[in-house]
Amino acid sequence: MTAPFQRLLRAESAAVALGLAVLLAVQGPAWWLVVAVLAAPDLALLAYLAGPRAGALVYNAAHSYAGPALLAAAAGLAGWEAGLAAAGTWALHAAIDRALGFGLKSREGFAVTHLGRIGRS
Repeated sequence: MTAPFQRLLRAESAAVALGLAVLLAVQGPAWWLVVAVLAAPDLALLAYLAGPRAGALVYNAAHSYAGPALLAAAAGLAGWEAGLAAAGTWALHAAIDRALGFGLKSREGFAVTHLGRIGRS
């Protein structure tokens, strides 16, 4: 992927993160919920102990927008405000990571992402 597209995807993610942060600030969920859900997706890093293939699979599942979207849909249908806040916070984590350049991982290794290589070459 070329640098202009990488910058565009990162800027797009920053915009998503900003929008989600504003929505969460308006909704006003409990601070502990926000802290816990912001930290939780990074527990997926532990899957790398089983190797790069398993690590990438679990990391990508935890950092995809699919999980937060499904949680938001279920929480919205159930009228579960804390679930909506958790979904928004989970998506915020993914958006912040992508805005910072930490994209979805490849089986080739942690440093190879859909947004390009991370770390030192």
